[in-house]
Amino acid sequence: MIPKTYLEFEKSLELSQVPEEWSEGLKSIWYDAKGNWEASHNIAQDMHNTLGSWLHAYLHRKEGDRFNAGYWYRLAKKEYPTISLDEELRVIVEYIIQDKA
Repeated sequence: MIPKTYLEFEKSLELSQVPEEWSEGLKSIWYDAKGNWEASHNIAQDMHNTLGSWLHAYLHRKEGDRFNAGYWYRLAKKEYPTISLDEELRVIVEYIIQDKA
């Protein structure tokens, strides 16, 4: 079942595997929230759209690569964030859920 709220997304982190019916964007952010940066990055880098660029940016920001993150934020048409990584994760999840991306 696709989460309808951030709280439902958080609850999904108790699962051992990401649901197959989820979009690639939601799968990517789920893997990151589960602590699997590599799996999240592998999905994001194969998403050739604005959301993929945003996810890619967020992941490189998380890894501490400000230069690379900046490049991907520009591709995603986003300003470099001043919010925490946890806050950005929530913003991304809510965006994906709202847009069903």
